[in-house]
Amino acid sequence: MTTTPKWVAAAALSLATVIVLAGCSAATPAASSTPGAKPSGAITVYNAQHEELTQAWADEFTKETGVTVTLRNGDDSELGNQLVQEGSASPADVFLTENSPAMSLVDNAKLFAPVDAATLAQVPKAYRPSTGHWTGIAARSTVFVYNPSLLSEAQLPASLLDLADAKWKGRWAASPSGADFQAIVSALLALKGEKATAAWLATMKVNSTTYKGNSTVMKAVNAGEIPAGVIYHYYWFGDQAGTGENSANTKLYYFKNKDPGAFVSTSGGGVLKTAKNAVAAQAFLKFITGKAGQAILQSGSSFEYPVASEVAANKALVPLVDLNAPVLDPSKLDSRKVTDLMTAAGIL
Repeated sequence: MTTTPKWVAAAALSLATVIVLAGCSAATPAASSTPGAKPSGAITVYNAQHEELTQAWADEFTKETGVTVTLRNGDDSELGNQLVQEGSASPADVFLTENSPAMSLVDNAKLFAPVDAATLAQVPKAYRPSTGHWTGIAARSTVFVYNPSLLSEAQLPASLLDLADAKWKGRWAASPSGADFQAIVSALLALKGEKATAAWLATMKVNSTTYKGNSTVMKAVNAGEIPAGVIYHYYWFGDQAGTGENSANTKLYYFKNKDPGAFVSTSGGGVLKTAKNAVAAQAFLKFITGKAGQAILQSGSSFEYPVASEVAANKALVPLVDLNAPVLDPSKLDSRKVTDLMTAAGIL
């Protein structure tokens, strides 16, 4: 997860403020870029992606174009709300996230300019929203991390929904306060509806153990504190590529079968319609989704999935096509409804 700087804390909003400001910003003229224009100058990126990954993208883009990239790092939901609060006064040119619900928040406030067609052409439809106002830049898979000394393969749940069964009480963990897990719940909501999601969350309140952060969940499973947990795949692969000290006693289980637990979260990128440097901003998004940008994902330490320009995933990962993930329009994932449901269930 990215580290949230102090200035982001000022972005906390009431829902009423968000709605009012979103409405005011909707009338702002769209940013435009001139096809074929050479990027120059500087851009500001509100970055909720991994800092190391985005810094690598920024460095290579600057090397290639001469454009200076300033990163303001923070969390998905906090930066999304920050943008809605700032509206047309935002200094941001580009917004990057780890999960798509924050992109939908900004898109619904009508703050994005359309993504250049050449950029969209680099990204398969499965990894971009139907609106065309932002695009997928990477992806991560939901996984069930488990300790085989506490849980055998025969005992693994067939579906994420099975964790609602009473036999799982005290036997699985998650980090519900994070944008990662909330994105997983947003997929459950989109696939199964509000009633089923509310019921599942009610049982989660009883059955699960709460930790702060996916890494902490994995560490707890590794230490034998809890048999299993719901996280994203890259935490495990990142640890395995290092010392393995926080994952040596664990294995990963993929739900597959288009199950809600097989959800693949799309990381997003978009250009603000009020971007001061729309040409460079659009060029940056095109670079990230191009072969050079996606190759950084393939060979880097984030262990996220490339989604564009036909760049294959790191060989250590299960290929995206083999995950058998549910098909979802990332623009339909409703972060506000999810937080409302999780709050009502007493999880947040």
